[in-house]
Amino acid sequence: MKYLLRNRIKAAAVATCLLGAGALALPAQAAGDDPMSGIHAGDVLVRLRAISIMPNVGTSQSLSALNVDVNNAIVPELDLTYMIRDYLGVELILGTSRHQLTSGLGNLGGVNVLPPTLLLQYHFNHAGRIRPYVGAGLNYTLFYNNGLNAGGQPISITNHSFGPALQAGVDVQVTKSLFVNADIKKIWMHTDATLGGQSLGRLNIDPVVVGLGVGMRF
Repeated sequence: MKYLLRNRIKAAAVATCLLGAGALALPAQAAGDDPMSGIHAGDVLVRLRAISIMPNVGTSQSLSALNVDVNNAIVPELDLTYMIRDYLGVELILGTSRHQLTSGLGNLGGVNVLPPTLLLQYHFNHAGRIRPYVGAGLNYTLFYNNGLNAGGQPISITNHSFGPALQAGVDVQVTKSLFVNADIKKIWMHTDATLGGQSLGRLNIDPVVVGLGVGMRF
């Protein structure tokens, strides 16, 4: 019995060492790590968040004189992360929102925004229960269902935008597969507007996106 128990303890110790190799973490007893927690190369993480999109608006030319602003929006967001290393993942973020634009002339109408974003993430303490991460990548934004107008005339906008994206967040393991998540991103996006064939200038939206949600590890 003692021999069997000693072998089990020895096997558990070896497994813990293997799982924790290279992790930036405290010892298991101090940090609360568990051989069944953490993430590893080949894992797929699926998160569902409620996000608040808070535009940081900047304008040029006539748009600046019109004092154009873009409202906040709260929407769901889905993201998928594939771990290519124990500490390194690639994340694709998917979500869409509709925003109303206002100006000194009144309401300008609304437009839908679809900004899929691809990020390379570094995960700290990958073998632990509490796992902060940072990410950087590229955002592509599609503007669609444009209902913008001024004085009864439609406002035309460019439909596409590319820009950088930055991210920071933390996953907290609840069970072997389930975790909760908090996340903040900064995304750079813009569109150029015209009215009656005349340029109104560029509208920079550049939102900060704050999210809370849950995730599953597969």
